[in-house]
Amino acid sequence: MSEEKSEIILRDRDIREPLFDWLDEKYGKIRILEEKVIGRVRADVVMVTPGLLYGIEIKSDADTYARLARQVRYYNWYYDRNIIVIGSKHAHHVKEHVPEWWGIISVEADEKGRSDFYEVRQAAENPRVKDHRKIAILWRRELTALLQRNHLPKYAGKSKDFVRKKLLDTVPSELLWQQACEELFERDYSIFDEEG
Repeated sequence: MSEEKSEIILRDRDIREPLFDWLDEKYGKIRILEEKVIGRVRADVVMVTPGLLYGIEIKSDADTYARLARQVRYYNWYYDRNIIVIGSKHAHHVKEHVPEWWGIISVEADEKGRSDFYEVRQAAENPRVKDHRKIAILWRRELTALLQRNHLPKYAGKSKDFVRKKLLDTVPSELLWQQACEELFERDYSIFDEEG
């Protein structure tokens, strides 16, 4: 690494947009959802692909590992695969802080100060994901659409928890998550009162 490169500190705001472009090139059809509350933490990025949800945590060179253990626990409950994007300062120690199935992407500044990404380790299947937590990402209107697609009653007046459990108990898992991801691709953020 050159002297010039090492002086450039990439912050979260320097990483996000270039990361989204890089992920788009690597994965093809994706939808990015930012800053999603999961349990007691906030996921930096949720990447939706056809059939899979990825949790992505960004740790720039300006960040520390202080909250990472707690974040890892929650990410493991909610996402099919998880990725940590780390500044070069964290590159040598990150494997000590995330499970072996987490993907690792390193980012550093190139000679012009732009973010340059390198996949250190590909994300593997998360053995700890919990379907009853993962489905919580869906809004009520998305749950209703899934009921309709699977010829189930609307369950008007029933709680979201009831509807989530009904979908998990009734629709085959692979089909349900494919449909759920299709709904997330179509999510309309102009409907603010629906989120939650």
